[in-house]
Parts: sequence; C-alpha cells; structure tokens
Amino acid sequence: MRAISILTLSILIILTSCSTSNSPFKSPSDNSSKSPSEWVDPMIGTAHSRWFFFTPAAIPFGMAKPAPSTDGHLGNADGWQAVGYDYRHTSIEGFANFHEFQVGGVVLMPTVGELKTVPGDLDNVESGYRSNFNKEDEIATPGYYSVLLKDYGVKAELTSTERVAFHRYTFPESEQSNIIFDIGNQQGESGPVKDAQVTYTEDGRIEGFVTTFPAYIKKYQEDADLTMYFSAVPDVKPDAWGTFIKGDVKPGSRNEEGIGAGLYLIYKTEEGSSINIKVGLSYTSVENARLNLESEAKEISFDKARENAVSMWNGYLGRIKVEGGTDEDITKFYTGLYHALLGRGVASDINGAYPKNDGGVGQIPLDDHGVPLFKHYNTDAIWGAFWNLTQLWSLAYPEYYADWIQSQLLVYKDAGWLGDGIANSRYVSGVGTNFVSLAIAAAYNVGIRNFDVETGYEAALKNEISGDNRPEGAGKLDVGLFVKYGYSPYSENYHMQSTPQGSGFSASHTMEYAFSSFAVAQFAKHLGKTDDYNKLMELSNGWKHLFDSETKLIRPKDEDGKFLEDFDSLAPWIGFQEGNAVQYTYYVPHQIDELISLVGVDEFNERLDQSFEISSENIFGGGETIDAFAGLHTMYNHGNQPNLHISWLFNFSEKPWLSQKWVRAICDEFYGTEGIHGYGFGQDEDQGQLGAWYVMAALGLFDVKGLTEIDPSFQIGSPLFDKITIELNKDYYKGDSFVIETQNNSKDNIYIESINLNGEEYNSVHLDYAKVVNGGKMIITLSNKPNYNITE
Repeated sequence: MRAISILTLSILIILTSCSTSNSPFKSPSDNSSKSPSEWVDPMIGTAHSRWFFFTPAAIPFGMAKPAPSTDGHLGNADGWQAVGYDYRHTSIEGFANFHEFQVGGVVLMPTVGELKTVPGDLDNVESGYRSNFNKEDEIATPGYYSVLLKDYGVKAELTSTERVAFHRYTFPESEQSNIIFDIGNQQGESGPVKDAQVTYTEDGRIEGFVTTFPAYIKKYQEDADLTMYFSAVPDVKPDAWGTFIKGDVKPGSRNEEGIGAGLYLIYKTEEGSSINIKVGLSYTSVENARLNLESEAKEISFDKARENAVSMWNGYLGRIKVEGGTDEDITKFYTGLYHALLGRGVASDINGAYPKNDGGVGQIPLDDHGVPLFKHYNTDAIWGAFWNLTQLWSLAYPEYYADWIQSQLLVYKDAGWLGDGIANSRYVSGVGTNFVSLAIAAAYNVGIRNFDVETGYEAALKNEISGDNRPEGAGKLDVGLFVKYGYSPYSENYHMQSTPQGSGFSASHTMEYAFSSFAVAQFAKHLGKTDDYNKLMELSNGWKHLFDSETKLIRPKDEDGKFLEDFDSLAPWIGFQEGNAVQYTYYVPHQIDELISLVGVDEFNERLDQSFEISSENIFGGGETIDAFAGLHTMYNHGNQPNLHISWLFNFSEKPWLSQKWVRAICDEFYGTEGIHGYGFGQDEDQGQLGAWYVMAALGLFDVKGLTEIDPSFQIGSPLFDKITIELNKDYYKGDSFVIETQNNSKDNIYIESINLNGEEYNSVHLDYAKVVNGGKMIITLSNKPNYNITE
C-alpha cells in the first residue's frame, strides 16, 4: 500500500465532502428549487456502460470528454462492448480526453512517489500507476468531475470547453509528484495503436498524436485508421521530465515515437499545491489542437471553465422544464436527457477544419465573420434513433439536428455514400444498415430544411435503391436484392454477415428497408418527384412478402420464395439482427394499420398485451443479467432498438389505454437510479437512445412512425410530471413554448381521462406535430381507470 499523509487525506476528504453533491435524493421537498443539472446523476447505469457513457466533465455535444477510466486500456474485442468506467470497480487508471464511438485516447494521470508508466491491473493495483478510490470521494455532475486518488492523496478535477479539456491536480507535500501522459496505448473502443508521438517543446507544451485502428473501421473501411491530436499546457514548469515506451523509461528525453509512447513530468510539491493543465484537442492536426486551445481557453481559469460548463448544461437541459412528479422520475428524466446530449460530439475545429473520409482535411464554409456555417460530428449509428433521439432533437434541439444533417452530407460529398455511423468521417456502420436517409427525410417533414436539400435528397435516394459498387461502410449491402425481389432473401450461408449476395439478417433488413423506403418516398413527394415516390412506395410494401399468414409473424424467405423451415419465432440471429420474429413482426411503423388488419385487431391486441404481461416479469428485457444482449430471446426487449416503438402501438389498435399502462410500467421498472440498474441491468445504451426514449415517454409525446409521415404527428401518452414546458427554437418554429399540464397525476392515475388543447376539448391520442411547435397548452386529466371512449 502506498504511504500518504493522514493529514493530507483528511483535508482532501473534507474539501471533497463540502462540495455540492448531485445526489437527487438529498433534495428539498420542493423539487422546483433545483437547477436541471443538479438532478442529473451520471453514476446511473455505469456498470457495463459504453465508452462515451461516463464523461460528466464534458459539455453538450463536446469534443473534449475528459473522464476517469477503470479499465479503458483493456479495450474490447469487437469494438462495442462495455469498457471505460465501471461502477463496480474500485481503482482508476487515468483520465482519457477523447471518448466517442470508436474513438479514445490521450490519457493523463497524476501520481506521487515512484514513477510507474503502465496502468496496471484491476486485481493488482500496485502493478501500475492506477490508484484506489472510494465512491464517497467522487463528485460527478454535468460539467465537472472530481475524485480523491487514495493511494497518492491527489485530488483530481476535470471540466472542459468544447474542444479543450481542463485538468486540475491538487497534490500533497512530496519530493516527487508525477504527471503521466500515456499517449501510445489503446483506450476504450479505439482499437490497437498503429503509431503515436509525444513531444515536450522548448516553450513548455506537451504535444503529439495517436493513430489507432478501431474494430469497426477495420470491419467497414479496412484501409483506414483514426488519429487524435493534442496540445497540452501545464501552468507550472516541471523540475524534471522524460519519456517512455511502456515500461522503458528515458529520463531527460523530450520526444518519443511509436506504440506505447508516453511522457512524464516530475514536480516537488507543497501540501495543497495545484497544477492545472489545459489540453487542446483536434482530429486534424497538432496545430489546430493548439488553435482550439488558444481560441477557447487561453484566458479561462479552471473555475471559470467549470462555471461556463455547468451554465451550458443548465441551458441545454432547461429547454425542457419539468415540475411536480417524484424526485426519482425527475432524476431519471434529466439523466436521460443528459445522456442524449452527451453522445455524438463535435469533430471539426474552431476554424472549420474537419477530418475527411479519405484521411485528408476538409474545410467547412465560413460566414462573413469567418465562423464555420455548421459543425461536423462523430456519431454512432442512427439505428433505432428515430424512436428517441431524432424526435427529441427536432423538438428541443433543431439546430443540432440541422448541423447533424450537414455533417452527414459532408461525408456523402467526400466519399459518395452516406455513413450510418462515422468516426472522423471513417465508416463505422455499426449494424450494417443505414438510416441516415430516413433521418434526413424526417427533418424535412418537420421543417428543418436549412441544408442542401437537393444533395440531401440525392444522397437519401441513393441510400435506398443503389447496390452497385456500394462500400461495406455505407451499410445495406443487400439492398440490391431488396430492390430486385421486393425483400432480402435469406440464406444460411451468410449467417451473421451481410453481402451483396445475401444476408443472415435478411428478414430484419427487409423490415428496415421497407420503412426507410417509405420515409424517403415522402421526401420525394415533398419535392414533386413522382416516379421516385411511386418506386419507393412499392418498396415500402416489402415486409408483406415475409408475412406468414399461418403464424401471423414475419418469417425469413429464400430467393425462391419459400419460408424458412424449422422456424423458431424467438430465435435471434437467424434472419433477424439483435432480435427475433416476435419482436420484428411489429416493425411496420409506416403501415401499422395494415399489419393490424392482417393479424386481426383483437388478436393483435391480445398478443401484444400478453407480450408485455410476460415481459414485465423479466423487467421488460434481460432481467437482472448484466449483458447487452440478454433480452434477444424474449418477446419484448427494451434494452435494444428493434421494438422500442411497440408499447405505443395500441394507439393504432383502438386500445390506447394499454399504451398508457405499459409505457408507464417500462418507465417505472426498466429504468432505475442505481449504478447497476440504470438503463435496465447493463443494457446497451447506444449514445443516448434509451435516455431519449425515457424523455419522450415522460413527456407523453411519441411518434411510432419516427416523424416519417409527410405531415407527422405524435401519439399522446400519460406524462409523468404535473407541468412540462418545452422551449421552442424561434429560428425553426412559430411558437415560443408548448406546455403540458397534468391534472390528478400520481403513480395510480396512469390513464387519460380527458385532453384539452388550447382551451378546447380534444378527443384523440394523435396530435399533429405542427400543433406542438406552433406553441400552446395541452391539459391532460388522468384517472385510475381507462376512458374507453378515446379509442384513436
């Protein structure tokens, strides 16, 4: 055990405990007295969480995401598994500055005493520079993180601006205190390191880069790689320095290159002395990392950066204000909203430089003042995000949605194809499909149109119907077969893979391609492209080819038109990606009325209701199994995307009260407020999607069709709060705000008794999107009994 001053520990623990806690259960009885960021608990769901998930010191959509890591250097085999910070772990191995899908690196770590240059093992803390810590010595709130590193007596604090990470380390008295820059080792989802460089310049900067080969780039664009650049400035000159390659230390060296490269600074510290380090980040060059630092952070102190970050979080979170309801529900709400705003960070520099798909550097156009017209973003795949993120973006963050589209079109213009997921513009499709075209079409439907519409339509149409010379990174490799047959045929020869010749996920692809064809068809109709509209609408019927009238389920079919034999309706991976036939049969959001008619409305309701009855015993997914795929063999799995919409389908089958019942149950039971039970038990929270679903459900507004109708509408549920105020962006919408007031709201009163919209009785659970964004007030009266007179 490393020896440290008892006095130091006592002082730092007192300082830490006196700081403001973000625990939602220490709040006063009047829950309106707290700011939105004070309700967020970043610890929720941090067991088995994804790499982006625990980065509280970041700002919304920021590039800089400095955060503690407990096992980040281990990486993961397939590029998607949980890695980074795990609530169950008790030691920290450093603070990485990059945290995005397939992107991770540039680690800092303060230590005291003997210099160690490898992170060490979880079960053998003293084998490296990692340190034990206690949960009670952590503070995590949007915009700020701190922790006491027990083995060193060092208090570590983090905050950030958009592209600059701020680190503050407060040391005990020591003859040797160290700050380690571990640059050339794998972090999180980044994959193996190909090259790295770090330099301590004569003017006191630590600068360099790390190039990695993430698993999803290897899969979808194997000739590519990914580079992260940094320029760091400490505010105290070190007494000594050196470099290392893993465990090989070179005192006095200023430059190191290669896999495992790193650099260290050594200080003699007094009790309570602090060292501040600003780390400028970039995906294009060291020069631009330096520019980002100078432009955003040169004159800003750590405390001012923290103040600005917290203020920004309150501004973003505060666009949706909730009042009343339980403290637990408010915590879930703002934590879900926080995660929806945390993923998918900016990838362009302050001057508009951005990483291109071919590895070069592009330039975003500038306005008359030299400011980029929009930003470029790294992003996980948009798979399933039309049932959560895009609806939330459109309502409260339309300017981000608009930027996201222009960002995606940069990749299209550079590489010729849309990329469902991108890391530094490299293709990281994720699941091998591509829903960017649907998201572009939906944005146009709701009035977000400040992008190159003709190019957007061209890209969207190509995504739906073009299979020739399609790169693997663009996904939908079997779309040519879908266009040829009207469905994607199944062959066991392509198990767990997709190719232009066939796919092991043929049935789920058919459902997905039919839905996105419908979405782009509406885009075509908007633009008067009649021939395209007719062709796409024909493709939107593709799911009907796979509807088995005997079982009344979707069933894989081969190229000869024969259904798969030995059919197990609950078996995942056989024709269905991350789901099964029972789950995917409901994947007809664009033509749900036709599916209900084929099944029969009574049987449809009975089957769907029974699915939820059975699934409620398994917490609507994988139960308490800590595994992202725990719910794939169930009738309903809220822990994954394919059927996130189906609890709302009763709004189309004459029994909307069952949607009100089951949506409330999912909010109460699937979602938790603990480190282990957060988004289910270890479920796969893909960069804010499950959090965004909770937000929309809590508002009582959700669109099964993902805003793909030419005139989209929401379905109305029973809100969780007494009053909800959605601030509307006047640059996009007519209204200032849309207010939802709930009367007789309680855990027992979950059913809608009546609806009043702008002073008039409203007898439908379908609400035009335009009525929301034009502003107004909706009053929903709740009861403990269903109103059987409201059936549509």
